Amino acid sequence: MKNTVHFILQGKGGIGKTLVSTILAQWIRPKDGATLRCYDTDQENATFSRYKALGVKHVQVMTDARTIDPKRFDALMIDILETDGNCVIDNGANTFSPLLAYLIENDAFSLLQDSERRVYIHSIVGGGDTLHDTASGFVSTAKSAKAPMVLWENQHFGLLQSASGKLFSESQTYHDHLDKIRGRVTLAQRNADTFGADLKKMNTARMTVDEVMQSDKFNIMEKQRIKVVYREIFEQLDRVDW
Repeated sequence: MKNTVHFILQGKGGIGKTLVSTILAQWIRPKDGATLRCYDTDQENATFSRYKALGVKHVQVMTDARTIDPKRFDALMIDILETDGNCVIDNGANTFSPLLAYLIENDAFSLLQDSERRVYIHSIVGGGDTLHDTASGFVSTAKSAKAPMVLWENQHFGLLQSASGKLFSESQTYHDHLDKIRGRVTLAQRNADTFGADLKKMNTARMTVDEVMQSDKFNIMEKQRIKVVYREIFEQLDRVDW
C-alpha cells in the first residue's frame, strides 16, 4: 500500500472518528515500509494528535475569530502532495462540512488522483440512537464525494438496525451507494467489563497496540484481549478492496 490518502469523514461528534483513525494508521504503518503521515483537523478535540507514537500533525484551520478559513486547508493538501507516502486525515465534527465543501469545490479528489494518490473515504455509521444521524452523514458524503468508500459499522451504541429490525446493510440507503463501497469494517460490541474496560484504558492513555504490548501497565490478559480485538479488525481491513 503506497501513496494512499484516507479521509475519515462523519459529521456527528463522538461516533469514533479518532478511534478509526488510530486503527487505520496502525494497520497501514508496517506495510511496504512506506512513510505514514497523520493529520488531525479537529479544532476542538484534537485527540488524534495526542497519539505521540503516530506522529500526528495538527492542522490549524480556525481563525482567531473562531471561524473556519477554508483556504487554510491548502496547507494540508500541499503537505499531502509534496511527499510520497500514505496519509490518514482525522476530521472533527466541527470541520466536516467545511472540509468536504473544500474538497468538492477545489476538485481535490481529482487532483489527488491525478497526482497518483489513491483516495479513500472512511464513513462511520453507528447503531442505536446514533443510526439516523450517522446514516444521514454517510449519505451526504456518498452523494458529494467522488472517491471509493469504506464503511465502518460501530456497534458500541447498539446494533445498526431500525426500529422494525432491518439492518443498515439491508436498507435502501445502503444499497443506493453500494457501488462506492469497497469494504465494510465492524467495530463489534463486546463485554464492557473486560474488553471495553481494556480498550478504554488503552485509548485514555493514547497508546498504540505496540505500546500496550511493551507496557507494564497492562497485565497479560488485558494485552490478550486488546490483541484479539485488533487482530480481528486488521483482518477485516485486509479484506477491503484497496
